[in-house]
Amino acid sequence: MISAYKGKNAIVTGGLGFIGSNLAIRLVKLGARVSILDAEVPGCGANEANLRPVWGNATLMRCDLGEPERFAGALESADVIFNLAGEISHSHSMKFPERDAALNAISQLRFLQACARWNPGIRVVYAGTRQIYGRPQYLPVDENHPAAPVDFNGIHKNAAVQYHLLHAALGQLDTVVLHLTNVYGPRMALNAGCQGFLGTYLKRLLLRQPLEIFGDGCQLRDPLYVDDAVDAFLLAGAVPRVASRVYNVGGPAALSLRKIAKIAHDLAGGPVPVFRPFPASRKSIDIGSYWTDSSRIGRELGWYPVTGFVEGMARALAFYQEDFESYVGPGVCDGECGLEQDMEPAAARAATQP
Repeated sequence: MISAYKGKNAIVTGGLGFIGSNLAIRLVKLGARVSILDAEVPGCGANEANLRPVWGNATLMRCDLGEPERFAGALESADVIFNLAGEISHSHSMKFPERDAALNAISQLRFLQACARWNPGIRVVYAGTRQIYGRPQYLPVDENHPAAPVDFNGIHKNAAVQYHLLHAALGQLDTVVLHLTNVYGPRMALNAGCQGFLGTYLKRLLLRQPLEIFGDGCQLRDPLYVDDAVDAFLLAGAVPRVASRVYNVGGPAALSLRKIAKIAHDLAGGPVPVFRPFPASRKSIDIGSYWTDSSRIGRELGWYPVTGFVEGMARALAFYQEDFESYVGPGVCDGECGLEQDMEPAAARAATQP
């Protein structure tokens, strides 16, 4: 894998965010020339502190994905593209569906059309999500499971998946989609609202607040440590020829939310977790239990998750405790972080761009 990226030009979209920054750091360490595209959209988790280990060794372009003319040169010279830009919040998508469509569908289509125009046939690895499957019809969920999203985020992410797959079917791009389960670890956007329950858990642990478990806590998830997710991206970007276009990427074990909360609490201490009734807004888009069948990517690319939840959560807590101010400092917030004022104008601008 080291030889595959040494001296290569790699683009990481959304590279100031959680998974994108971890991927960019690893690529720099592997000897790649890394260009990071990030529009720093409010609420999407961009944080310059994420790239502190590689400042001066990567090129940052503060560009909107839907304005490819601004980074045409980088696209033309790229050897591989890792596409992680977009909104991940399910709750935000339900409150601001047009914004979500602009970020996760319209901008993605413009970006892929530009890739096909300026660098035809390039490998593009896209960060998909397990959310496109909706409420599981069977467990574990494999790649043949029907797509039935329960929120606008899942719908728009699925549209982007289809854009990637169509460009591959037309022979215009060499695309791979990774459907990720609940990723956690260093560089999560803990100071942004509605970014997922694991980020919320980490933030509350660091602030010595009780973890909140909605419902009975028996819902299952398979948390995926970010280093394992990065390994999957690197393998998907480096393999000369992929046997499949879509891979599910999940954690090593299915754990109940009750168990996840207990492990996290035992590691960090603080108040005892509390059980809460599901808020109506969350209950309507809750998918129940979910865990991933990752056997295809293991069989075809040799990827397997290696970081158990106890080890991964301990690493994450240690990371944030060492740099509390950058992630859980004075800017810490709950809810929408005042984004009601910012989101609708941003969505309108993105939706009307030529």
